[in-house]
Amino acid sequence: QVQLVESGGGLVQPGGSLRLSCAASGVIFSTRLMGWYRQAPGKQRELVARISSVVSGGHTIYADSVKGRFVISRDNAKNTVYLQMNSLKPEDTAVYYCNAVVGSFAWGQGTQVTVSS
Repeated sequence: QVQLVESGGGLVQPGGSLRLSCAASGVIFSTRLMGWYRQAPGKQRELVARISSVVSGGHTIYADSVKGRFVISRDNAKNTVYLQMNSLKPEDTAVYYCNAVVGSFAWGQGTQVTVSS
């Protein structure tokens, strides 16, 4: 059974940075198209960044709202996916989740990111 565990969230001032981590058991991230999603209160969950599998070149794609500010990466040795978030804005406030983009697994608990002064 796959378990996804997100961490690294917190309270940060506008313009600040955070790095989120996603670790898992039961799945090898390097073989999957992985994504970071977020869900703000009262809104649908949205995909903000994704990274393709190693054999597909590890290409990354970002939502327009985070392009140029967020970077998704993967440490294959640690089987961990990261989301480096820079120049954070209040509208980035949400619970952040990772999951496979195709053939998703049960959602983890997510990690709360709050951007506020």
